[in-house]
Amino acid sequence: MVASLFLAPVHAERLKELASIQGVRDNPLIGYGLMVGLDGTGDQTMQTPFTTQSLNNMLQQLGITIPQGVNMQLKNVAAVMVTATLPSFARPGQNIDVTVSSMGNAKSLRGGTLLMTPLKGVDGMTYAVAQGNMVVGGAGASANGSKVQVNQLSSGRIPGGALVERTVESPVGAEGTFSIELNRSDFGTTQRAVDAINRQFGSGTAEAIDARSIRVRAPAPQQRVGFLARLEDLEVTPTQAGARVVVNARTGSVVMNQAVRVKDCAIAHGNLSVVINTEPVISQPGAFSGGSTVAAQTSQISVNQGGGAIQMVRGGASLSDVVKGLNSLGANPQDLVSILQAMKTAGALSAELEII
Repeated sequence: MVASLFLAPVHAERLKELASIQGVRDNPLIGYGLMVGLDGTGDQTMQTPFTTQSLNNMLQQLGITIPQGVNMQLKNVAAVMVTATLPSFARPGQNIDVTVSSMGNAKSLRGGTLLMTPLKGVDGMTYAVAQGNMVVGGAGASANGSKVQVNQLSSGRIPGGALVERTVESPVGAEGTFSIELNRSDFGTTQRAVDAINRQFGSGTAEAIDARSIRVRAPAPQQRVGFLARLEDLEVTPTQAGARVVVNARTGSVVMNQAVRVKDCAIAHGNLSVVINTEPVISQPGAFSGGSTVAAQTSQISVNQGGGAIQMVRGGASLSDVVKGLNSLGANPQDLVSILQAMKTAGALSAELEII
């Protein structure tokens, strides 16, 4: 599949789509907990000993001691990993969504309740506590060895299932300046953003640090929220992106932007297929010969080579001409990846080739 992005002339975009403010960011959280109340679909504790160990530790904290040597055969408990994202400027007492995923061999987490689970950041500090009933988007049923399942039953979400306990300080403008970081390094776009900020707020308000970073002079603390709101709504016209061809080697998808150009080249493509057909042959000896029946294999091999017509692509061709030329070769998506790589090696493709 060859996909082309026929982009219209570049239009102005808001600065909030092109850049972000340094320090205003989300933080990932993670925790380990137990899900209880499952209808016999929990972990098989003989194969997941950490589930039993976690349950024993929790019961001891609640004042319940399990005698030594007792092997609890539980079916309604599952060990889970809990993940969440702590948004910027979140304050204690706010609720955030959490995602719960089974880490054992539980068949389903439907109907379960997550017990109190601390959610920690990369520094090991607890920033939120999760607990509640989970929503599972999947469904399934099984009987007599037959099984039907729709979507996943081993993960789900708890809307508002975590309570923020600690905030992450975001000292935006604490040193008298803001740092704006563009999503893509580009000297032209950075300079245009600086010019737009200086036109709106006065000369000298912003200065470019490099191809991605802009330093902006911060106003008085009581005016910073309004200043940043106006700053994010500024319209900036980004420069045209460089010629790029993106190839997904797993799916065979090829995406090009409108800046892609080619030089004079001739492309030949052919398909070679080898088919091997093996059939069993039974050799039966004659009567009273004293021989034995022997089974043998015979193989038939055929080689087919498809047409390899030469396709001429003229230099300076537009993107539409490139796509038409490649499609006329009759190549499948995987073959197109090889053709584009060969064109780049031969110097006929004036674009950056990126394989993902």
